[in-house]
Parts: sequence; C-alpha cells; structure tokens
Amino acid sequence: MDGFTARLLRQVTDQDALGELARRAAGDPDWPEGPDRLQTFTAHLEGGHATPAALQDLTDARVRYASR
Repeated sequence: MDGFTARLLRQVTDQDALGELARRAAGDPDWPEGPDRLQTFTAHLEGGHATPAALQDLTDARVRYASR
C-alpha cells in the first residue's frame, strides 16, 4: 500500500489545489515521509509558515487519502 506522500506526488500535474500541494511537497527536500498521519504533515507545513488555505488543502487531501 502506498503512503500519503507517494499518492500525493502522483498529483503534481494536476491544475488544482491538490496539484499545488503536490508540487510544494515535490520541491521540499524536508517533506516528511512519515509517520503517515495528518499531524506529521500539518506540523511540517506550519513550521514553514503555510497559509491557512494550504493547511486546509492538506487536510482535504489527507481525508480523501484516508477514505480510500
């Protein structure tokens, strides 16, 4: 089973909020590989002073991932 980051990175060509988040992750050498929990990725984005919109996009993407 793929982790969240692997699934997210498959979206780099999407022209929507998910694609934007994927491009951010792809270009971030410190993007976490795990643990595969929402808090892991939220803490990383908050440490980089992400906008509330970026944090919401992350939450939405993680919820969709978890529901599969």
